Amino acid sequence: MDAVLNVFSAFGLSSAAGLNAYLPLLVVALVARYTDWITLRPPFDALTHPAIIALLVVLLLIEMTVDKIPALDSVNDVIHTIIRPAAGAILFAASNNVISNINPVLAMALGILAAGTMHTAKATARPVVTGATFGIGNPIVSLVEDVISLTITLLAILMPIFIALFLVAFIAWWWNRRLRRSVVA
Repeated sequence: MDAVLNVFSAFGLSSAAGLNAYLPLLVVALVARYTDWITLRPPFDALTHPAIIALLVVLLLIEMTVDKIPALDSVNDVIHTIIRPAAGAILFAASNNVISNINPVLAMALGILAAGTMHTAKATARPVVTGATFGIGNPIVSLVEDVISLTITLLAILMPIFIALFLVAFIAWWWNRRLRRSVVA
């Protein structure tokens, strides 16, 4: 069961990287460093090093700033055509236990596919937004993309916990319902 939840988490993290390469990497690094929710195995545990975290913060601030400026956002998307899928590959492969349950090459390919698909959709839609709003909508759309990336990242990390809680609640409800039916009958 753990492996299945981890695969869903890996797909979520990789997809989030397709919108913003550094946000999911930073969140995973911070969560792995300061909680026990994520355990990164070597070589991915390097993400938790303070220098890497600081670098991710700087890169995130640059990406979030540049992505909100018309014309520069298109250049940013071209540059990130390689970076976002690479971040997705790292996140998929780094996800807890996925690397041991799935061939590493397959894991990275799935991460590239998930992030690349999301990035392609973003990069295709952005020029349309720029043209339709004369660039005025770019900062708003970029902010929405950042919020979606953060939300997907957090859900990918927390969802296994929510799923476990949901299952416990459902089993308790189902068991209680069965007991009530047997008492009534």
